[in-house]
Amino acid sequence: MNIWIAGARPRTLPAAIAPVLVATALAGSNSKVIPALLALSVSLSLQIGVNYANDYSDGIRGTDDDRIGPLRITASGLASPRAVRNAAFISFAIAAVAGLLLAAMTTWLLIAVGALAIAAAWGYTGGTNPYGYLGLGELFVFIFFGLVATMGSYYVQVEELTLDSLLIAVPMGALSCSILVVNNIRDRALDAVAGKKTLAVRAGDKPARFGFLFLIVLAFFTPLALGSPWILLTFLAAPYAAIVARGVLGGASGRDLIPLLTKTGKLQLQYSLLLAIALELSHG
Repeated sequence: MNIWIAGARPRTLPAAIAPVLVATALAGSNSKVIPALLALSVSLSLQIGVNYANDYSDGIRGTDDDRIGPLRITASGLASPRAVRNAAFISFAIAAVAGLLLAAMTTWLLIAVGALAIAAAWGYTGGTNPYGYLGLGELFVFIFFGLVATMGSYYVQVEELTLDSLLIAVPMGALSCSILVVNNIRDRALDAVAGKKTLAVRAGDKPARFGFLFLIVLAFFTPLALGSPWILLTFLAAPYAAIVARGVLGGASGRDLIPLLTKTGKLQLQYSLLLAIALELSHG
């Protein structure tokens, strides 16, 4: 596989697609193709950018020297740190251009939102005091890859924010967080040695695993407040969610968590497709 494709971590991209998908479904007949595509461009570019940024920042800090999991192109020496950093900056620039077009079409306040999103993407592991090393990664993922991504995608199409857009944003944030939780449980021992105090390091192994379960339950039950019986369609993904949760709660560690990490990403995609279908049917 091309190293730059590997560095972009394609398996994480459903987490960027899902918020735009469900937001567009919620917009229904008010959805707009061009704003939706631009929102998707922003989301994908930010996800790819943060993947490159993490690869670069963790690589130069030495955090990835003994890492388990996907290929790290900086730590492995397959690409220079400067090249990986530039790849992150290019991705952020693409997101900024798409965001600027959206701002011109809706409100210039989106420029500030976009700037905060890019700063959050870089600041996860970059800079002098990265928040990902302080146990705040899940919080920022919930906010920016859940609430902001979903509600922002909805806003640029209908130009308003509603309670319903919040109710579908919560599961998007929860499922994105669940992916990070599994990742951090997998890396907990090595992160502790490297001084990366993720939430899994700070809380401990067992609380982190129960945190994963909480996020899954939150994702399934929050949209029920929408009041549409079609939302029950999302529970078709519950058996798969139970399999993944059983694996995480069962104490899998190290490399044994890699398949569960992949399955968590698949769960988010399955759930998002079902939620999008439910929202479309609810409009009828």
